[in-house]
Amino acid sequence: MTSALDAELDALPTDLQRRLAAGGFDRARLIGWSREVAGDKDATNRLDACEPPGADDVVAPPLPGSTEERRLRRLGDEALARGEVALLVLAGGMATRMGSVVKALVEALPGRTFLDLRVAGQRPVEAGSGRAAPLWLMTSEATDSAIRGALGARLDGERVAVFPQIVSLRLQADGALFRDATGAPSLYPTGHGDVPEALARSGLLARFLAGGGKYVWIANLDNLGATIDATLLGGHIDSNKSISVEVVEKAGDKGGAPVRHRDKVVICEDFRLPVGFDAARVPVFNTNTMLVDAAALAAYAAPFTYCVVEKKVDGRPCLQRERLLGELTFHLDARYVRVPRAGKESRFLPVKDPDELARRRPEIEAVARQRGML
Repeated sequence: MTSALDAELDALPTDLQRRLAAGGFDRARLIGWSREVAGDKDATNRLDACEPPGADDVVAPPLPGSTEERRLRRLGDEALARGEVALLVLAGGMATRMGSVVKALVEALPGRTFLDLRVAGQRPVEAGSGRAAPLWLMTSEATDSAIRGALGARLDGERVAVFPQIVSLRLQADGALFRDATGAPSLYPTGHGDVPEALARSGLLARFLAGGGKYVWIANLDNLGATIDATLLGGHIDSNKSISVEVVEKAGDKGGAPVRHRDKVVICEDFRLPVGFDAARVPVFNTNTMLVDAAALAAYAAPFTYCVVEKKVDGRPCLQRERLLGELTFHLDARYVRVPRAGKESRFLPVKDPDELARRRPEIEAVARQRGML
């Protein structure tokens, strides 16, 4: 039987239907969500039970200069020299946190945008290994055109490539399409958990695997501390795990963290924790930087939880569904490694708004110089 939402979708302008199709829009999925809008949000979002990670659930990198550090670095250097690593940077979203400017084009340092520094980060890898690690940027409807334009001739589809994440449409509380102040349906990207599907649609991962690629490093655009590191790469290779997740000691952070859930350590966002669970009991924080076996990412078929997220657009409430990248750890064999969050070795320099950028610029410059980006 045709639903009211079916009729609304059928009536969408042809150009919008083309945009949705190009962005991987799943009509049946949206119709299913529309039937669930009156359901219990916590029943969808929250885990049923969890505990803090144990003392052995998070490992530390080897001491600098130690025999173990040299062994793992050699493993990583050899993999880089064989061209086995790609860096995937999450550069999508709605472009709202930096004053409605696409974050990639914001000057992280005077005269150097986040995008400039990410591209420059390829140079030291190539100089050290003799092989360039491909840089892939996952964009969104809100960021794709601006990023492509800023890259210009640097965007060659191989050394530097761009691919879009998945799009969907926001809903009202009654399951109908939410429309913005102009009366148009409201598009949005469905989250960092789009990576497996969006990357498969792009064809990049299949070509990478065919060319001998083995590992995909995933990091947030703004976290310029999250660069390719031979020792961490060697540790991942040596672990025989499918995914390595970088965590840092907590310092008042709110967001994702590793917890034990059904005898497995997984990344869980604060809003997914069971009611009453004290997040302060978890001493480390997820940086959203992950090193994943490319073959495991290509074969990933486990369903994601599309969490219910309440938003306001044009001052009015609406609902959208998002999937989280950390849910990869629910189904892949994961390890968690504690990395530095301070000093020139920092691997965690998040920048969520202009004020944080102003505070962090000295740290960003120190790290960028130490990593050879400047």
